[in-house]
Amino acid sequence: MAMTSKPSPIWQRPMFQLWSVAFVVAVLVQQFAKPYAAWAFKFPRGWQTRLRYHISDFSDWLLNDATFGLFTFTEMTRAMAWLMNIPYSGVKSLLATGLLQGQGSDAIQLLPPLSWVAVVFIVGALGYYARGWKLAVLAAGCFTYLALFGQWQGAMITLSSIIIAVPFGILAGLFLGLGAHRWPLFAKIISPVLDIMQTVPVFAYLVPILVFFGFSPISAIIATIIYATPPMVRITIMALGQVPSELSDLGNMVGCTPRQKTWKVMIPSAKENLMVGVNQVIMLSLNMVIIASMIGAGGLGFTVLAALRRLDIGAGLEAGFAIVVLAIALDRLSQGFAQRGEQSQLQSEKTTLFKRYPYTSVSLVVVIITGVIGLFWGVMQAWPEAWFITTGKSANEAMKYINIHYYDLLEGIKTSLLLNIMIPTKRFLLSLPWPVVIGFLGLAGYTLKGWRLSLLCMVLAGFILITGQWQKAMVTVYLCGISVIIAALIGIPIGIMASTRDRLWNGTKVVIDTLQTMPSLAYLMPVVMLFRVGDFTAMIAIIAYAITPAIRYTAVGLRQVDPQLIEAGVVSGCTPWQILTKIKLKLAIPQIMLGINQTVMLALSMLVITALVGTRDLGQEVYIGLTKADIGRGMVAGLSIAFIAIITDRLITAGSDRIKQRLGLSS
Repeated sequence: MAMTSKPSPIWQRPMFQLWSVAFVVAVLVQQFAKPYAAWAFKFPRGWQTRLRYHISDFSDWLLNDATFGLFTFTEMTRAMAWLMNIPYSGVKSLLATGLLQGQGSDAIQLLPPLSWVAVVFIVGALGYYARGWKLAVLAAGCFTYLALFGQWQGAMITLSSIIIAVPFGILAGLFLGLGAHRWPLFAKIISPVLDIMQTVPVFAYLVPILVFFGFSPISAIIATIIYATPPMVRITIMALGQVPSELSDLGNMVGCTPRQKTWKVMIPSAKENLMVGVNQVIMLSLNMVIIASMIGAGGLGFTVLAALRRLDIGAGLEAGFAIVVLAIALDRLSQGFAQRGEQSQLQSEKTTLFKRYPYTSVSLVVVIITGVIGLFWGVMQAWPEAWFITTGKSANEAMKYINIHYYDLLEGIKTSLLLNIMIPTKRFLLSLPWPVVIGFLGLAGYTLKGWRLSLLCMVLAGFILITGQWQKAMVTVYLCGISVIIAALIGIPIGIMASTRDRLWNGTKVVIDTLQTMPSLAYLMPVVMLFRVGDFTAMIAIIAYAITPAIRYTAVGLRQVDPQLIEAGVVSGCTPWQILTKIKLKLAIPQIMLGINQTVMLALSMLVITALVGTRDLGQEVYIGLTKADIGRGMVAGLSIAFIAIITDRLITAGSDRIKQRLGLSS
């Protein structure tokens, strides 16, 4: 009878020995190599590539010299902006400015925009049509909030941009996803492009957009489309891939052409999943409103940005909550339409237009009536400024009270963390030899998934090195790393507690949904007023912005653990602590790691925003590239951040896959 071999001790395993040797070599290099190999600690400037200058030279050539015969590249981009401005101006006139004659301060309003009452009614009608009176009340209530709190004008300008950007993002994502589904080679080509688009900071591609399309709302709309399209592409690929093969075979059997099969069979079958992509495009477009305001978008984003510049926390938070309210309304409406069942086809039997389109007909009647009444009674057209509700003064007073009475406590916490954790960590990372860091990244990739991941990690890290971004990349890693660790230490316990009771989880979801839709700049205002500028301020803002995935994925992972396994643990006599640590947390580790991965992604995206408060990392390089219109500088720094994000994502995903295999959770 064969005997089961006993597992060898950990120190006899090849991978442990390899890591041990690597660690010893790293310590020896760190301690003794600097006098003999200074190049390993500071990459020589002569070895660095001039990629940023090549990119800038190429953009200058496009802007000044590139021509297609009949027109130049600049004329083409300006023509595109002009064409896109036509529908945008129409929607903006309808919702915000009215029909104007003339330009600027000389403009005369010929017709007013839709009254706030009419817009609230239309939104409520859309909610009722999509899911019933509950959604109607929620959507109408959200838009009423915008009017009562004096955010109507900014919200309508923002909504005008969203109405134009979202259809472009949906159509672009849908057609690219269709192409990737149909042609595998195209899918392989577009996958790394989507990775870069989703990880490059928005500021990085604002620079070329600003240079090529000018400072205008149209540039902001184009930036929004680029930012919001990748999730739609990925979800389209996934949704079409999940359509049962039987339906595709049925389309072939009945003689459908490829176009007919796509639009009559595949798209309708994938409709529910595709609407998830539509929802993502809407949410990401709203996330862009503040960033877009920096290149001419206006609206609520500009209100928040202006409030940050004058440190008016009350006005900034009110505009930030207005963005949240607008996001909630649009999110629930899009979900309502996604879940709406197919209606019976009885409309063709109805004769009158009113019976065929009752919601549209009633809405038109309300628009006309409120428009006419609004000409004589201003309250119907626009909510009077004297009646605005505001909490701005209270917020400012509360911040002032905290500053006066808790200044010493806050400064003590800040100084303690800076001296004992942040500065030592920063110095340690900056002192590491670059060959050691790249070597450890390669070894980690090889350990988790083999030589391909190892090579990817080293090549991407090598790009950061040879482009001269290494020092700033280490500062980025230090700031992001500490923020993610603290966010995990706070978020995971909150997620564990929230997973224990349904009511607590429902309340937690409301809070984290609000945090996720709050614009990133809104986090900076209170933190700057409490802690001034610097790395500590940036860290607190990053933690507040990036903590939500750690909470959400932890709670979801624990709540998805099979109840039968928990019951088996109870029957076997496990204590609640043992059930949590030995069963639930072990099985939820892949989900928790996914949450940490998302936390890292949000932290990196927030780093560019925190450049406004004095950080000295890659985010600052991207921001300088934007302010100086230096396309090469901004793009190289943006790509460096993207490559840090890709390295982190691939390593965490590989680690999660290994844990799934060990637990027997692999599909």
